Amino acid sequence: MAKATIKSKTGAIITIEGTDKEVSNMLANFETTATAGRVREIIKKANSERKDQKKRAAASDLIVGLKEDGFFDKPKGLNDIAHALEEKGYIYPVTTLSGVMIGLVQKKLFGRKKIDGKWVYGK
Repeated sequence: MAKATIKSKTGAIITIEGTDKEVSNMLANFETTATAGRVREIIKKANSERKDQKKRAAASDLIVGLKEDGFFDKPKGLNDIAHALEEKGYIYPVTTLSGVMIGLVQKKLFGRKKIDGKWVYGK
């Protein structure tokens, strides 16, 4: 009668007794299961890292960054904001930026006023 002792990842000690073939099959199944678990962990970690890399800055964060850089020292229109973001490699339609800017105005991060029939935003 064959006998095998296995120490699991959690520290549990497992003793298997049986014929040579039975013990061999149990060991093979244990190794396969353990390997599959490690592969799942590796894949999960890789996917998590990839998701972190895919996250991009929100338009509001980018606009606040422009404010910190002094872009809004003079009032700017939505087209000006769109062009400034485009120069940094971010393309947002003006229709998207209008909603973002309204939200920032409501949070009192920006002020806005109408000049010559167009809304402009500033500090």
